[in-house]
Amino acid sequence: MATVIYPKRLVQTIDNEIGGFFVDGRDWNLFLLPYEQAVEELKVKFKTMRGELKVREAYAPIEFVTGRVKRISSILEKAKQLKVPMDKIETGIEDIAGIRIMCQFVDDIHRVADFIRARKDLTLVFEKDYITNFKDSGYRSYHMIVDYPVQTALGLKRVLAEIQIRTLAMNFWATIEHSLNYKYKESLPEEVRLRLKKASEAAFQLDNEMSSIRQEILDGQRGFEEKSNIVSKVLTDIQDLYFYHRVREAAQFQLRFNELWEQEDAWGLKELSFDIQAAITRAKKSGQA
Repeated sequence: MATVIYPKRLVQTIDNEIGGFFVDGRDWNLFLLPYEQAVEELKVKFKTMRGELKVREAYAPIEFVTGRVKRISSILEKAKQLKVPMDKIETGIEDIAGIRIMCQFVDDIHRVADFIRARKDLTLVFEKDYITNFKDSGYRSYHMIVDYPVQTALGLKRVLAEIQIRTLAMNFWATIEHSLNYKYKESLPEEVRLRLKKASEAAFQLDNEMSSIRQEILDGQRGFEEKSNIVSKVLTDIQDLYFYHRVREAAQFQLRFNELWEQEDAWGLKELSFDIQAAITRAKKSGQA
């Protein structure tokens, strides 16, 4: 009996047919490379934005940033669910590259969205407001689909990425819901579904309560940040005095610092910082004479 030899690609297609849905024989590691690059670059850019805003305004609406590239199995499942042909997944599945930005307050979400709209290094495709129009399950989040250019070894490659902006409470709820949906294969028991929805309302109420005392929270955070910066500056400047061989002066300032630190005297620490700066200025002039 003659042996029939099929082309390799045909064998892959036959082997990967799942319920009428065809999985092609592409090199998935190679396919996902630009998405991985997009995620890493966007994480760096949003973390940099956070740092800049903290310096400029002493407060950043971004609490922290995470990112991920969708797993191959998840891509295939979503393509099958949405009936997206394999040759269309680059445009038919918008969240292969995913960025998640966490905020403290709901108002921060809209501010971050404004920053993203104003960026010139990406193109906003569309937005989904699941905060105003939350899902029946109770899911709340703000989604922005962007077209992002990646410079690969072979040239420019544009990929879609989904940016999700949430509060910490929204993210906690969404993480639990995702885990339960995975466990029950998207078929949550009615009791679990109702309890999740109730938990979503509780998380939303928590966000509202936090928003109502937002200014008090921010004042406390700014006070802590300011005190931390002063302490760091004072101790660094005392070390500078040792560098200028002002050992006695540096030791006296160290004793003053210890006393003020014990008393938690923030105003006294500010005055101490000014005094040390004056001493450093004198030491510099003395060294130039």
